[in-house]
Amino acid sequence: MIPKKTKQKNMGESIPKPRVQGMFETSNSSLDQIKADLASHDDRTREKARHALVAMGKDAVQSLIEALKDKRYLMRWEAAKALSEIADSGAAPALVEALEDEAFDVRWLAAVALIRMNIRGLRSLLQALMDRGDSTLLREGAHHVIHDLSKGELRKYLMPVLAVLEDVEPSVEVPQAAFQALEKLEKDIKI
Repeated sequence: MIPKKTKQKNMGESIPKPRVQGMFETSNSSLDQIKADLASHDDRTREKARHALVAMGKDAVQSLIEALKDKRYLMRWEAAKALSEIADSGAAPALVEALEDEAFDVRWLAAVALIRMNIRGLRSLLQALMDRGDSTLLREGAHHVIHDLSKGELRKYLMPVLAVLEDVEPSVEVPQAAFQALEKLEKDIKI
C-alpha cells in the first residue's frame, strides 16, 4: 500500500498515508495538473499523465469528461484514450457526444470506449440516435460501435439498427430503429 499524505505536528511536512497500491491520494490541484499535462506537446508527459489518470479509474472520469470537451486536440485525444481504457459507463453520454468531434482520431477513440463498455454504453448511444439521427458523424460513429457489438449476444437487438445505418437514407429510419432496439433491450435485459 502506498500512503496518503498527512501533516505532522510542528513540522509542516507531509508524510504519505496508505491509499491504493501504486498511487498517492491525489488532491484537486494535482489532478488539475495531471489533466493539464494531457495537452503537453511532449509525448512522454502526455502518456505519463494519461497512465496516471487511468490508474485513478473512476475518480478521474469527471476530469476526463471535461478534458474531452477541451478545444485542444491533444487534450481531447488523450481524454478519449484514457476513457477507453477506464471504460466507465458514467462517461458514455460524453463519449457519444465525442462521436461528433471534429477530429477523426477522437471520434474513433470515443467509439472504441463505447465498444469496451459493451451494453453499458448502449442506452446513451441509442438515445442519441433517436434525438440526432440526422447527424452524419454520429451515425458513422454509431455504425462502428454497433457493428462491433452486434457480433456477440446483442446481435438480435442491434442488427436492425445496423441495417438502417447502412441503408440509402439512414437519417429517416435510424431514430425509429434505435427506439425499437432500446425498447427491446430494456424489456429483455433491463439496461
